[in-house]
Amino acid sequence: MAVNFASSLLPLAKEADSSDSTRQFLRHVMVVGGTLREWNDLGDQRWAHRVETLGAIVSQAGASYLTLRAFESGDAAAAQDWWERQIDNCQVMIDPCGDGRDRFATAMRRLDPADPVNEATVAEVLYAPADCEPDLILVLGEPDRLPPSLVWELAYGELVFVSVSWDELVADHVVDAIADFAQRERRFGGLNETDESIG
Repeated sequence: MAVNFASSLLPLAKEADSSDSTRQFLRHVMVVGGTLREWNDLGDQRWAHRVETLGAIVSQAGASYLTLRAFESGDAAAAQDWWERQIDNCQVMIDPCGDGRDRFATAMRRLDPADPVNEATVAEVLYAPADCEPDLILVLGEPDRLPPSLVWELAYGELVFVSVSWDELVADHVVDAIADFAQRERRFGGLNETDESIG
């Protein structure tokens, strides 16, 4: 599938200024939205189209991974399986777990008891098969409510909120989020040196 959009939106992998250490390559995009019932209502054909389209966009932006994650389990949650697809150069992972605490607990159980428990080892089991944390997290919903499906990811991922439902998500929302990410100066949890609000 060919997905075309303005190359000016994609400075991330090819044109990033290597002299500016705060401008990072986009390697992993996460889209968070919907309940498990809304996921189930999407149907197989629309799921296939969504994965194909968004995977192609993220691949064209130079990222290797796209994770689609439920915002929350919701009421009358239909059981869903984790699955993945390779779209161009992007591995797309579909993660239906709507409770970030459950995901974190499961990841901790998968840690090898011989390994140290630190940021790197936890991230490795939490995001596998991706080999990195999400750089960009597109959250479908209002910015005054964080998804219960996110816990660990909130530390360093750049959040972009879009006030649309899971059913309303279209390719342009992801394109716009990537363009927004390209303009940001990432601080990875730190503060800007010029921030005068520091006491």
